[in-house]
Amino acid sequence: MKINMLDYQSCFIDAYRWATMPVRTLYARRAASQNQVPIAVLFYHRISNEWVNPWTMRERDFERQINWLSANFDMISLAEAQRRIQDGYNDRPAVSITFDDGYADNCNWALPMLLRRNIPFTYFVAVEHVMTGKPFPHDLEHGRSLRPNSIESLYSLARAGVEIGSHTRNHVDLGTVHDEGTLFDEIVTASHDLEELIDAPIRYFAFPFGKPEHLNPRAFELTHAHRFAGVCSTLHEWNRISDDPFHLTRFHGDPCLARMKNWLTFDPRNMHNRSLVPMVQPS
Repeated sequence: MKINMLDYQSCFIDAYRWATMPVRTLYARRAASQNQVPIAVLFYHRISNEWVNPWTMRERDFERQINWLSANFDMISLAEAQRRIQDGYNDRPAVSITFDDGYADNCNWALPMLLRRNIPFTYFVAVEHVMTGKPFPHDLEHGRSLRPNSIESLYSLARAGVEIGSHTRNHVDLGTVHDEGTLFDEIVTASHDLEELIDAPIRYFAFPFGKPEHLNPRAFELTHAHRFAGVCSTLHEWNRISDDPFHLTRFHGDPCLARMKNWLTFDPRNMHNRSLVPMVQPS
């Protein structure tokens, strides 16, 4: 009998999670008793059953994750996440959903499903790609040209109440950009262009790649100065209550549900980083 490697890994992850449940529960109860339950923000890229790559999740896997999250967490917007962090009070597990880049395939099934279920999400797009329809370099490097969203689809999403955010103009690594004019165009001018195209305010910005080496202090200054409501990175950490609500850190929406459950129910191995306060243990 052929063994599915993902199932094999999932069994080990689940075994580890249950073996460490006492310490998870201890930290979870402490966070809940202090109304300091951290908030998780997740990011996805493309949901599709065709041409699956490292940044694409199959529809059935995404639906399983959304079902589990909906049953165990408050599904909240980025604005609500910021409000709870700012107020210093959150007494139950909560998660916010985001998408990066802007793939047309998301409109085939995933986004309509979220809208039908009234699950809020923020949709970050690279402006030049949605304006021109040109594929992303990382897709071409993997031998496939995948369509970005059109302006018309983003306009419809905004009319449906979706928060559209900016992901730079050209999906550039801002950690390598030091020219003031280029930074201003990728962050500020690009967001203004997107606002005009979809006739909706652009309040949030997400760093492409988003790890520490991809962040830029000047980019934070620009987003503050031009009154963005917040920025998102991908530091794989929880957002602690009473921390700075402007900078929201995110977990990758991993296709392995067991791994997601392990992350979002407080993995003791993360005690060394800033995510010291745990997530309350869902049922």
